[in-house]
Amino acid sequence: MTGYVVDSWAWVEYLRGSKAGQAVKKELESGSETLTNVVTLAELASKLTRERLDLESAWRAITALSKTITVKEPDAKDAGILHATMKETTPNFSLADAFVLQTARKHGCRILTGDPDFKGIKEARILT
Repeated sequence: MTGYVVDSWAWVEYLRGSKAGQAVKKELESGSETLTNVVTLAELASKLTRERLDLESAWRAITALSKTITVKEPDAKDAGILHATMKETTPNFSLADAFVLQTARKHGCRILTGDPDFKGIKEARILT
């Protein structure tokens, strides 16, 4: 697997500059391809707005550091099926998580995350 799909957990930690965020930063600077699903961008816009954080600066940083992956109809269908399947064993697995996993599988990438809902998923690189 080459490159990373960065999920919202990893982006939030990166933006906060936390210890985990430093690990995210190291990976982002490693030269690997970095992808962010457009659904993750929507999730981040919501979280940053709710927390009254600087969305515009964050948005510029994220879009400068990663390639945005848009959702096409077959991708949406695949993510929906994946979501239903994952919910059977991981009740908190969100639809946004399914889009991240679907993107990683489609592009042959790993997922950069610390979200415990990705535990046990072979594509996930869990940061703490």
